Amino acid sequence: MISELSTDRLLLRQWRDEDVLPWARMNADPLVREFFPEILTYDQSAASLNHFRTELAERGWGWWALEIAATGQFIGFAGLDPTDDGLPFKGVEAGWRLTREAWGQGYATEAGHACLDYGFDVLGLDEILAITATGNARSRAVMHRLGMTRDPGDDFDDPDVPAGPLRRSVLYRLRR
Repeated sequence: MISELSTDRLLLRQWRDEDVLPWARMNADPLVREFFPEILTYDQSAASLNHFRTELAERGWGWWALEIAATGQFIGFAGLDPTDDGLPFKGVEAGWRLTREAWGQGYATEAGHACLDYGFDVLGLDEILAITATGNARSRAVMHRLGMTRDPGDDFDDPDVPAGPLRRSVLYRLRR
């Protein structure tokens, strides 16, 4: 069964076909993708959405579509996912990515809290991780607001990112 999460203002839910266009627009925005190696094409966005939808259906949790509960407006995604192979650590990571119009309204922190609660209370995780490029001050600020901490000794070069300024990444942790 696919879990849905809700907060006072947000719904974290399964992906829908009508999410493809706003998701693709978001992933084509150079500011939204500032700390990623590239913007995504429509086809790449559609493929990622289908991957997220499949994982949610199989596991019941993962990267949820994020919408404003009062209006149904799609504003991005948030969720939990096992870390990729090849990283110098293992675990479950929390993450978020929002449309530019949704920035600065506390949505990422609110969704992050819902994901952490789910990870600790429902999944029984002992620790949840968060990862971002070193220069991503906005995402790092969310990690701080969520109570996550960073040990600079855990910083690493992301093997999935080409050499350059985006490769160096930081790891934040929160224990139960």
